[in-house]
Amino acid sequence: MADLFDGYAATAARSGSAVAFDEMFAPDSTVRLPYRQIHAALARLTTDELRGRTEALASSYLAQGVTFDFAGEERPFPLDAVPRVIERAEWSHLEAGVAQRVRALEAFLADIYGPQRCIADGVIPARLISSSVHFHRAAAGIESANGVRIQVSGIDLIRDEHGTWRVLEDNVRVPSGVSYVISNRRVMAQTLPELFVAMRVRPVGDYPTRLLDALRASAPAGVDDPTIVVLTPGVYNSAYFEHTLLARLMGVELVEGRDLFCAGGRVFMRTTAGPQRVDVIYRRVDDEFLDPLTFRADSMLGTPGLMLAARLGTVTIANAVGNGVADDKLVYTYLPDLVRYFLHEEPIIPNVDTWRLEEPDSLAEVLDRLDELVVKPVDGSGGKGLVVGPAASRTELDELRTVLQRDPRGWIAQPVVQLSTIPTLVEDGMRPRHADLRPFAVNDGREVWVLPGGLTRVALPEGQLVVNSSQGGGSKDTWVVGQQPMVADSHDVAGLVAEQATVTQSIPIITDAAAHVPDHNPNDDPRREQQQQQQQQARAHHVHQPSNGARTSSRGVEPC
Repeated sequence: MADLFDGYAATAARSGSAVAFDEMFAPDSTVRLPYRQIHAALARLTTDELRGRTEALASSYLAQGVTFDFAGEERPFPLDAVPRVIERAEWSHLEAGVAQRVRALEAFLADIYGPQRCIADGVIPARLISSSVHFHRAAAGIESANGVRIQVSGIDLIRDEHGTWRVLEDNVRVPSGVSYVISNRRVMAQTLPELFVAMRVRPVGDYPTRLLDALRASAPAGVDDPTIVVLTPGVYNSAYFEHTLLARLMGVELVEGRDLFCAGGRVFMRTTAGPQRVDVIYRRVDDEFLDPLTFRADSMLGTPGLMLAARLGTVTIANAVGNGVADDKLVYTYLPDLVRYFLHEEPIIPNVDTWRLEEPDSLAEVLDRLDELVVKPVDGSGGKGLVVGPAASRTELDELRTVLQRDPRGWIAQPVVQLSTIPTLVEDGMRPRHADLRPFAVNDGREVWVLPGGLTRVALPEGQLVVNSSQGGGSKDTWVVGQQPMVADSHDVAGLVAEQATVTQSIPIITDAAAHVPDHNPNDDPRREQQQQQQQQARAHHVHQPSNGARTSSRGVEPC
């Protein structure tokens, strides 16, 4: 233990993290209860032994192609060998809070694209909605058969200096990163099987089944056995690894826009046996690229006519088009009020304190305190555009001041929150590093199921508060512990892995060749593939990126 944690407390003080809540150690350096078994296991290892295990994890990820692009170099996504541990009672609180958040966002989106009662009742200003770049009038009136717009969500949480959990942001467009939850778990179950059994870690293998059930439940009315596809921008997209993994685990087809066509108000998939009707599209393509007839005319990533088919009710697009308005960080500031308005409940998990810069008094206060606040663009993701006042230069603050005065609607400000720290193996040994948590929730219309654990992202550079991989971050496996004992034999590693990360079986797609529909689609242009590649590559580096997608190599996914 002395070897592993030598200098741990000194590093915390040096990095300015002394006030941060450390999840393993109490202020008196005693080990907190959830981590005692982890700590005891680590105490039997030297730094070199733990580093060897970490290198083995990296090699496993590199072999699988789970990589990301950092500073022009393709690397395995960093997975730390020390997991994050959350006790059952604490997780129940988070689970309820995330589910409440999703229900409120569902009600908000249904209202905004419907009667807009929350605007009429003065809960949220009309100008906020109309000025959002992610509010699409073309999506008004489009509903899935079961009324769900947010089949999948990723609600980002942090723990503040007092150990209180807070919501940092909402992600209900195309949230990414669940592939890391699944991949991390399979690797960690092979690395530390005894601890999984002893600590009764809740498995994450239900996710593909839950997602598939939610997609099936959202199918158009009258379709008993829906055909489901995962729509990807293609191999050049940074999150392609995740797209392929989810399609494989659910047993459904992975398609690109050119693999689909619309005819007679329906969507069809090209197969070797002829066109196959598509009922549900789990899309991983941004709204603006989804349908060139409705949005960007130059898009080669989508399929012409998708929005018409969705409006006619012959296909369900999940997540729904237009959800991005709920991700707007100004809307985020109204979520506590929206919870009270739609659900008649008090928010279970509070927001981080936030200034709305479109309000003159708030703008004046923020301009006076720029050097002590964090300023974020309302439609930003992946840490792009974020300015941490205490770490910014005078020139950067002056430039920011000008931008805020010119466009206050486009920004919010928050106090610098010292994210909680977790012991993490870095070059200098075991050191405290700041982390956040992205639980994933799946809504099938009957219940909101929250994946037990979620994705813990870690800022690897010392003192860094931005946890995105594009900023040099990594991840940890997240263990929810204290449940019923697992059925797997502790000596049977294969059984343990299967229990922790079970996958669904492949579902064969049977096409009736007699039901052939004439294939008339401009997507057959031979120039399309070259244009598609160019758009994917530009999209990976342009400011207009997937809302919660990743900036990584074509083989990997980096959650932002």
